[in-house]
Amino acid sequence: PARFADSAPKGNAVIFYVHPTSLTSRAHWNAAFDDAEANALAATFARGQASAFSGVGDVWAPHYRQAALGAFLTRDTATANNALSAAYADVVVAWRQFLADVGPDRPIILAGHSQGALHLTRLLRLEIASKPVAGRIAAAYIIGWPVSVAHDLPLMGLPACAKPDDSGCILAWQSFAEPADYHQLTDVYDATTGFDGAPRTGSRMLCVNPISGVLDGAAPQSANLGTIKQDQDLRDGQLFPGAVGARCDDPANGGRGLLLIGEGPDLGGFVLPGNNYHVYDYSLFWRNIRDDARRRLAAFAAR
Repeated sequence: PARFADSAPKGNAVIFYVHPTSLTSRAHWNAAFDDAEANALAATFARGQASAFSGVGDVWAPHYRQAALGAFLTRDTATANNALSAAYADVVVAWRQFLADVGPDRPIILAGHSQGALHLTRLLRLEIASKPVAGRIAAAYIIGWPVSVAHDLPLMGLPACAKPDDSGCILAWQSFAEPADYHQLTDVYDATTGFDGAPRTGSRMLCVNPISGVLDGAAPQSANLGTIKQDQDLRDGQLFPGAVGARCDDPANGGRGLLLIGEGPDLGGFVLPGNNYHVYDYSLFWRNIRDDARRRLAAFAAR
């Protein structure tokens, strides 16, 4: 294994990264800015995820009043939506300040995970699509959140990344080891409505293979340049090349757009029911994500 940090030179790009849910308390629907426990966990997520982009450009990670984990578990949809809307409002404020601070010319990479990716889907639809800033997006990593190819993607303003050298496009995946049981995810997804107002029921989710960079693609273990296993204190980690392969499940056989990794590696105690490697969506492919971002940024600069 190798240390996962490197000193690659940074380019002109800026990365707008939105962290996943770190508020697990049931005391509040939204995190206070001074919630020490939630802030510490958010910093841990940023170290493991946003660090993939730290050799690509300058990373901006807004501190926002995220919705609590309970917002994704409750049946009180009105309250949950209020909490998520409040969190998104902070992300919008951060985005507008980000644009003001970085200036009008630098290429932008969007990156998020889980709740952070959810907020980015809304940001793309409402703040970026059909606006001049859309022409500055080199790539958008909407990781760990389902994006309906039929009902969401057309309103998000950018196409799916179909090939490894595509730019100005969107990547998404959700990782499961095998045997996978993703009914908990698909049951909730199928009960929701897409950005076009139509039910998402039965629609395929966007899956871009993070190893190959190919839409609905497959890649062997040997092509995985490095999976992170974080140290026990979660402040550092090591890279293990060739830990897992990955394949987007086959749409011809009823696949829904989930990313299957074969037998899951031992990365810690946070695998979710159904062999869901959601927490490790970045860790599994850390080095490939970095190289993917560099490649798409170079393609964007060459357009």
